[in-house]
Amino acid sequence: MLSLIWLAWVTSWVVASFWSGRTRTHVRTRDSGLSAPILLGAIMLMPPTSVLLGAKQLYHPGSAGTYALAVVVLLGLSFTWWARIHLGRFWSNAITHKEDHRIVDTGPYGLVRHPIYTGQIIGRLASGIAIATWTAMLGVLLISFGEWQKARMEERFLTAELGAEVMVPYCRRVPMIVPFLRF
Repeated sequence: MLSLIWLAWVTSWVVASFWSGRTRTHVRTRDSGLSAPILLGAIMLMPPTSVLLGAKQLYHPGSAGTYALAVVVLLGLSFTWWARIHLGRFWSNAITHKEDHRIVDTGPYGLVRHPIYTGQIIGRLASGIAIATWTAMLGVLLISFGEWQKARMEERFLTAELGAEVMVPYCRRVPMIVPFLRF
């Protein structure tokens, strides 16, 4: 069930990637080294990895637990869609400066500066808890760390592109990934 939820989300995300504004400048994420923890984390989350490494379930969440965690995954992924729709043509999978770019600080972007990462982390954490193997938990941590690194790089890039006078007040006002938690 969790695999189907994630497959539907990824498919819809890829299809929607065609509705994005024109890019003025960008950072090649591949060149930044940010892909390593995300790729390694994705590998750790794959069922064949836990089989290959002999990772057994640490506990059994049961049917009710799995369904409850599936609801949490859906809520996290719904948060990503709210953020993406709210961001509109400024969305990009890469770190970019779009034409007529501005800081969006309303909707989910008024709660956290990176709500897409927040929603993904929530969904992924719930999936890791449902899978209940050390490989899945490590995968969740690695991908979350990679997204945090990418968020920091995005903020440095946007500060350089849009100006500190725009980014710094936003960063002071709104938490990065975890609502109500500034660090």
